[in-house]
Amino acid sequence: MALSSEIVAALKHVSTATLTTVLLKKGLRNVWLRGTKPLREGQGRIVGEAFTLRFVPAREDLATPASWSSPISTRAAIEAMPEGCIAVVDAMGITDAGIFGDILCSRMAKRGVAGLVTDGVVRDVAGVLASGLSVWCDGVAAPPSVAGLTFVNWQEPVGCGGVAVFPGDAIVVDDDGAVVIPQALVDEVVPVAVEQERLEGWIMSEVEKGTPLPGLYPPNEDNKARYEAFKAAQ
Repeated sequence: MALSSEIVAALKHVSTATLTTVLLKKGLRNVWLRGTKPLREGQGRIVGEAFTLRFVPAREDLATPASWSSPISTRAAIEAMPEGCIAVVDAMGITDAGIFGDILCSRMAKRGVAGLVTDGVVRDVAGVLASGLSVWCDGVAAPPSVAGLTFVNWQEPVGCGGVAVFPGDAIVVDDDGAVVIPQALVDEVVPVAVEQERLEGWIMSEVEKGTPLPGLYPPNEDNKARYEAFKAAQ
């Protein structure tokens, strides 16, 4: 089931740092995708449903330029991406073969894909930046994907940045990288995360006033009461 517009709007105001803390409290420690760094500054925070793609190590009979015309190709996968999704690409952390370049990223942008997240790298970086697609990756490299990878499928469970991501999971990405919220936990996690952001905003305002941290972060009973009074007055 696609993420509702209300869920997307709420998560756009929740940092990945907050989400990792909320998910940790629910027993999920491995939710931050390693190697997912913003390709450019100022990309902001994006939220979307995971559309997964998977590469395996290159095998010479399969990883060829001819594979780009195969029915099982990155080109075909892009045409299956729904508007608003976030493409999550398992590149096994390989950083010397670019999974996508300017043409593929431009097509994704044209289709309304919200962003690209990968533990691999991209190529044709000037064109990728010009495409307007928001990209989180582990750098850039000139060689094409087939120099080190074989594309095998889309919309199946993947391991991206050492994290299990399933199609339909919620992905939130900001300057700190990408975090996955398991689809079954989204409705449970979002209100808690929104409240945590609100509480931390109040705590920050208290810090700026000079309030000492002990008893404030985390709040003791007195400060919890002060926070509840603050909320009631809003």
